[in-house]
Amino acid sequence: MRDQKHRSPLGSGNAAQRFEIAGIALGEARAKNRDAWPILVEGKRDRYALEALAFTGPIEVLNRGWGLDRLIAYLYETYGTRDAHGGPSICMLMDWDRTGGRLQKTLTERLQSMDVKVCNVLRDHLSKALKPETRVVESLSSLAYDLLPFIDEEDPRPV
Repeated sequence: MRDQKHRSPLGSGNAAQRFEIAGIALGEARAKNRDAWPILVEGKRDRYALEALAFTGPIEVLNRGWGLDRLIAYLYETYGTRDAHGGPSICMLMDWDRTGGRLQKTLTERLQSMDVKVCNVLRDHLSKALKPETRVVESLSSLAYDLLPFIDEEDPRPV
C-alpha cells in the first residue's frame, strides 16, 4: 500500500486511487524516457506539460509541419524498431479524446507496418485514470502538484 500522506490533497479515495494509477504510469514512463525512450505527443504544449512533470528525455512532437510519411520515416530512422531490451522503441501519447484516439490508431498502425514496436500503455492508463479531470495531455501540467508525489515515488528524480 502506498504511503497515506500522498492521498490527503486529492480528497476522495477514488480520486486518490486514480491519481496514484496515473502517477505510477507516468513514473515508469519518465524512468524509461530518461534512458532515451522517446515519447510522441501532439504539440508543443503537450511537450511542456511532460517537462513540467520532470521528463528529461526525448519528446517528439507530431505537429511540426511535416507530413505523416516524413514523420514516420524520421521516427523509424532515429529510434529503430525496438529499444535496447527488445521492447517498444516509441511511446505514443496522444490526447484521450476522439481526435487523439484516431491519431493514436493511425500512427500505431503505420509504424507497426514498418515493424516498429509502439507502446500505448501510458495513454491507456492516463485515459482511464484522468478522464474526469481532463482529456488532453497539456492539462497534465495543471495536475502536476497532485501527480508529482506519485511519479517521484515510482521514479525518484536524480539529484
